Amino acid sequence: MLTTNWPLEFTCLIVFLFKAHCEDGKFGLCSTSTEHEKDLCNSGLRRIPSNLSDDTVYLDVSHNDIVSIGHGDLSALIHLCFLKVTHCGLQHISPDAFSNNSEIKVLNISHNHLTTIPNLPLPQLNVLDLSSNRYPSYALPRSFGNLSHLSILAVGSQEATFVHLGDFVPLQNIILKKVTFGSGIELQHYEKGSISQIKSLEEAVLKVTFCQHLDIFKNIIIDFDRIQTKKIQLVQLFPDQCNIKSDPFVMFKDLLVISNLAIVDTWMNSSVMVKLFKNIWMSSIEKIAFLNITYNEDTPDGFQLPKQKHTTHLRAFLLDGVHHYQYRYPIINTSMELVNQLTYLKFSGSGMNILPCSLIPSIGSLQILDLSNNLLDDSGFWWYCSSQKVFPALKHLSLSHNRFSDLAFIAKKVEDMKLIESLDLSFNSIFISNVPCVWPYHLRELSLSHNNLGNKVFSCLSPYFRKIDLSKTGISVIPQNIASQFPRLTHLVLNFNSIQVIPADLYAPALASLYIDHNAITFISQNSMKGLSSLRTLKAGHNPFSCNCDSFWFLNAFNKSLLPDWPREYACGTPPSFSGRLLVKCKLGWLSCQPGLQVAVVLPILLTIGIAVAITFNACDGVWYTKMFWMWIRVKRRSYKRDDRLLNVTFRYHAFISYSQHDSAWVESKLVQELEGSGFSLCVHERDFEPGKWIVDNIINCVEGSYKTLFILSKNFVESQWCNYELFFAQHRAISVNDDSLVFILLEPIPGDSLPKKFLKLRTLLRRKTYLEWPTDEHKKHIFWSNLKAILQTVDESKILKDVAMDIADICPLVPE
Repeated sequence: MLTTNWPLEFTCLIVFLFKAHCEDGKFGLCSTSTEHEKDLCNSGLRRIPSNLSDDTVYLDVSHNDIVSIGHGDLSALIHLCFLKVTHCGLQHISPDAFSNNSEIKVLNISHNHLTTIPNLPLPQLNVLDLSSNRYPSYALPRSFGNLSHLSILAVGSQEATFVHLGDFVPLQNIILKKVTFGSGIELQHYEKGSISQIKSLEEAVLKVTFCQHLDIFKNIIIDFDRIQTKKIQLVQLFPDQCNIKSDPFVMFKDLLVISNLAIVDTWMNSSVMVKLFKNIWMSSIEKIAFLNITYNEDTPDGFQLPKQKHTTHLRAFLLDGVHHYQYRYPIINTSMELVNQLTYLKFSGSGMNILPCSLIPSIGSLQILDLSNNLLDDSGFWWYCSSQKVFPALKHLSLSHNRFSDLAFIAKKVEDMKLIESLDLSFNSIFISNVPCVWPYHLRELSLSHNNLGNKVFSCLSPYFRKIDLSKTGISVIPQNIASQFPRLTHLVLNFNSIQVIPADLYAPALASLYIDHNAITFISQNSMKGLSSLRTLKAGHNPFSCNCDSFWFLNAFNKSLLPDWPREYACGTPPSFSGRLLVKCKLGWLSCQPGLQVAVVLPILLTIGIAVAITFNACDGVWYTKMFWMWIRVKRRSYKRDDRLLNVTFRYHAFISYSQHDSAWVESKLVQELEGSGFSLCVHERDFEPGKWIVDNIINCVEGSYKTLFILSKNFVESQWCNYELFFAQHRAISVNDDSLVFILLEPIPGDSLPKKFLKLRTLLRRKTYLEWPTDEHKKHIFWSNLKAILQTVDESKILKDVAMDIADICPLVPE
C-alpha cells in the first residue's frame, strides 16, 4: 500500500476524456457556401422573414422572438438543409410548416417553450434536437417511425418526470447512433425497458440527476447495456451536497457492453468515488473520464482503495478539470497493482507542478500520457533524470499548456524515453538556446505550436521527424532545403504565421499534408507545387490572395480536391476593389493571363497582317514610294540649306528636258534644235549633268535651276526609273513653290488606264493639266512649236542668268556673314 497527497500523485485517477459534441454543427450533412447561409441571430425578429432567397441552405434565427412557425413561413425555402430556431420562446409549430422542406437534415428547436413534441414529416432528417422545452411527456409521435435517416436525437423537458414503456416505441425500427436524454432534473418514475424499445444505440448522454431514486439510475444503465450502447456520458449525475449511503454503481459489475464511461459536471464525494472504482474494477468498462468535477472528501481517510482480487479491464483513465471542495490536498491511498495495466492516462487542469516519479513514470504499460494544462516546467517534470526505467512503454506524450522553456534540454531528456514517438510542447514558453538539439531517432512527431521561436526553429529539428506542427511560432520563411533537412517529412503545419511566399523551388517529395492557412501568402504558383508530388492535403485558406493573373493557375488548374477548406476560406486581399470577395468568384480570362496563349493567338494575327501588308506594299509599288519618300526628305534638306545662298538667284535654264533614252533621237533632232535655235536655254542630262556627282543630285539641281520642266511622255518614259524620279522632284518643286512649272508633251498616245500603279499621280496630272501632243500632221507642227515657245517665253529673260547664278553659287560659301 502507498499513501500520498493529491495532486502530487494521481495514480488512482486515470481518466478517459469524453467530450460531448455540439449538435448544432452541420456534421458534414449540409454542404453549403457563404452565399447560401443566413445567420439572423439576435435580429429582433418576430417571425421568419419572407424575403429569404429560395436557394438558402443554412438558416439560423436563434435568439429572436419567434413564438410560432406557421404554414408558408418556410414554404419558399425548398433547398433548406439546416434550420436552427433556439432561444426564441417558440410555442407552436403548424403541422404543415415543413411541407415544402423535405431536404432538411438538421433541425434544432431546443431551448424553447414547446408543450408538445411536433409531428415532423421530414424524410431526410438526420439530426433532431428537441431538448430544453416544456412538453410534459416523452411520448414520441408515431410519425417519428418514418424518420428512417434519423441518427442523432436529443429530447429533454423539465416538465417531464415520468418515462413510460411506450414513449420510444416509434423508434424501434430506426438505427440511432446517439441519444441525449433529460434536462438536468431528477426523474420520479421510470418503467423498466422504456429505453430498450430503441433496438440499437451506440452512444448515450444522460442528463438526469439522481439522489433519491437511485433505482431509476440502475434500471436506465441496464437498459442502455441491453441495446448495445458502448458509450455513456453522465451529466450532473449527483446534485451538490447529495449524501448517498447505498452503492449506486453496483450494477456496473454485471455490464456486458458498456465500455466507455464519462462523468461530467457533477459533485463527487470520496465515499462515492470508492464505490465507483470498486465496481469499475470488476466491470467491462475500459475507459473512464471525469470532466469538470467537484471533489469532496466526506471520509476521514480520504480515498482508500485496497488491492482487488479481480482482473480489471480498465485501460484508459482521463481527468480534465478538478475543483476541490476543501482547501487542502486530498488524501489518496491505493495499490499500484490496480493501475499497472493502464495504457492511456490524462491529467489536465489539475494544477500539477511536479511529476510523481515513483508512480506515473513507473506504470509499465503506459503508452499515452497527457499532462496538458498544468504548471509543469523543465525541472518539475524531469527531476527524476537519474532513473533509466521511467516510462518504459510510453509512445505519446503531451505537455502542452505548461511552463517548459529550453528546447535543447527537453530534447536531451526525451532520449531517456526509449519508445517515444510523439511529443506535444504547444502553448509553452519554449526558446532556442545556443546548445544544439539532439533528438532520439525514434521520435517522429513534434508539436511546437504557439511558441515564439522564429525561423531558427528549423535548425533545431530532427531529420527523423515525419510530422511537425509549427503553427503560430513566428515563422516568416519556409526553408528551400526542406527535403534534404527533413527527408522523411510527411505532415507540416505552418498556419498562423507570417509566411508571404511558398518557395518556387520547394522540393519535398514525401510531404503529404501541408497547412499554411492564416499567413500572408498572396498567391500559390505552379512552380511551388511541382516539388510536392505526394501532396494529398493542402490547407491554405485565410490568406490575402491577389485576385489577378498571379492566382490564375491556382484558380483554374490546381486540383481543388486537395483543399479541405475550399472555397469558403479563400478570399481576395488585393486589389482593394476585390477585397473580401471569394476567390472562386474572381473570373480571370485565359487569354489575359496566359503569355504563351497570347503569343499563340497574336503571332498568327500579326503574321497574317504582315503578309497582307507586304502583298499590298508590293502591289502598290511600296518600294518605289519609299525611295521617293527618301528623296523627298533629301530635297527638303537641300532646300533649307540653299535658301540663303540663292536668295537673289532665279533660274539657269528655260527648261529641263525629262525624257527616256529611247526618245533621245527626237529630243536632239527636233526639240533641242528647234528651241535652242529660237534662243531658249535647255538642260539636257546627257549634255549638262555635272560629271562625278550623284545622278539624283544632278536631277535636283537641274529641276530647281529651270523655269519649266518638259516631260516627253511616251511608252518608253513610263518604263524608265529615272524619269519617275525626275517627275517626282519636279512635282514636289511645283507644289512647294506654288507655280505651274510642269509641261507635258505627249510624243505618242498613252491610254491613262495603261499607266502602272506607281504613275497614279501622273494619271491625275494628265486629267487636270493641259498637255501638248506632238502632231503627225506637218501643218499642225507649226502650231505645236508656237504654243511651246509661248509657254517658255512667259518668264522674264533677265531671270535666266545661267552663268551668273553659277558664279554666285560658287562664291556664296566664301563670303563672310
